[in-house]
Amino acid sequence: MTDIRAIHHVSMIISSTDKSLAFYQGRLGLETVERPDLPFPGIWLKIGDQQLHLLELPNPDPVDQRPEHGGRDRHLALSVRNLDVLATSLEGAGVGYTRSRSGRDALFCRDPDGNALEFIQQEK
Repeated sequence: MTDIRAIHHVSMIISSTDKSLAFYQGRLGLETVERPDLPFPGIWLKIGDQQLHLLELPNPDPVDQRPEHGGRDRHLALSVRNLDVLATSLEGAGVGYTRSRSGRDALFCRDPDGNALEFIQQEK
């Protein structure tokens, strides 16, 4: 049996490092971490003890015709302290979102490249 203990990182494809940095760092407040010298642009971000790697590469997946509600698409789920603060920030930036349809205190939005993100309210 393996001894898997945690997710180290998740990688997602992006089209513009600058646009993604404005969203993930500027809007969501994530910190960048040092990235090795790779033959393509991108950024690595810190999320607690885990990381999110954003790779500026050609996207082999279609980004159109994805479900409006990100909960019906592949997505990255993140815990937040205050969902209402996040919702206000997204609204201020014109970023659309939908609330969870399961009744949980959560919302879904998409990053500038259509990647779905779920934000779940941490217990207060």
